[in-house]
Amino acid sequence: MGNYQIIATSAMGLEALVAKEVRDLGYECEVENGKITFSGDETAIARSNLWLRTADRIKIKVGEFKAYTFDELFEKTKALPWEKYLPENAEFPVIGKSVKSKLFSVSDCQAIVKKAVVERMKIHYKRNSWFEENGSFFRIEVALLKDVATITIDTSGQGLHKRGYRAEQGEAPLKETLAAALIMLTNWKPDRPFIDPFCGSGTIPIEAALIGQNIAPGFNRDFVSESWDWIPKKVWADAREEADSLANYEQLLEITGSDIDHRMVKMAQENSFEAGFGDMIKFKQMQVKDFTTNLEYGVIVGNPPYGERIGEKKAVEQMYKDMGGVFHSLDTWSIYILTSNEEFEKFYGKPATKKRKLFNGSIRTDLYQYWGKRPPKQQD
Repeated sequence: MGNYQIIATSAMGLEALVAKEVRDLGYECEVENGKITFSGDETAIARSNLWLRTADRIKIKVGEFKAYTFDELFEKTKALPWEKYLPENAEFPVIGKSVKSKLFSVSDCQAIVKKAVVERMKIHYKRNSWFEENGSFFRIEVALLKDVATITIDTSGQGLHKRGYRAEQGEAPLKETLAAALIMLTNWKPDRPFIDPFCGSGTIPIEAALIGQNIAPGFNRDFVSESWDWIPKKVWADAREEADSLANYEQLLEITGSDIDHRMVKMAQENSFEAGFGDMIKFKQMQVKDFTTNLEYGVIVGNPPYGERIGEKKAVEQMYKDMGGVFHSLDTWSIYILTSNEEFEKFYGKPATKKRKLFNGSIRTDLYQYWGKRPPKQQD
């Protein structure tokens, strides 16, 4: 087995959560803006792809160096051990980005890295002609930040938020990775009720069910690195077997999602079936002002409309008032609401216990947290 520098990329504000997940898998890590770096073998690549709920992608760091000129970028890229990763017929497109660096032309950087890799491979594979690139897929990225080039290979393929269960989605879907993060930032335990009163296509309730039954989020999808010949098939088979053995499919869950739009409710039900939960998650059409419950010590997580579109603002502000009215008496419940509306607390009628800045895509939002009473004789 080899040893690789692995990078789990992260949305802004979720780095600490991704780092905790990496450590929970048993790997020490370092945290920087947008990325968590750790060492591991082929099994670590498979396990981190399968298990990390809040990471965006898993990449292998091939090299990192300062590059002030195109010559420097070419020579230092060519010096990297590409033959360790790429077979002779590898398909290897190069993508790039550049921030605060002298080499600011991304297209030139991509072309130079591609050429350098080809030159290295020509020497190793004793080739004079062009490579056919009809084999396994390896997406290389050159990322320049303050004149430091980090060169990686993506092991995930589709982003890790693609769990494989979302047959359909609404207009402004919440990424599965952010939905999982919202749940992991709460005090919810699987034996307590969980409600999302703005469920849309069902992402938050489904992610809660995956967490509640300890199901690996990547269990029902494929990863590009599964086709690489230097990662034995047994590594992936063992990682999936481990995930299956750790899942608690017998865990009973009290999870409900509701939405004002009946089409969304139907979509959420279909996605829940696709995720393997059948009708274990209850979905119903309902306005938040009609919400009632007899249950105690539950958790509410909601991503309501933000009122950013013209004409929506007043209706959304009224909805926040309605929400405050119906949630006010739920003193044993903990309530977590994500919105970009900076006046949320005013309309809700109560200051949050705590706020946390998060990004929903490019939208800066706050997670307003209202902590309820703790259940008796239970350690959170």
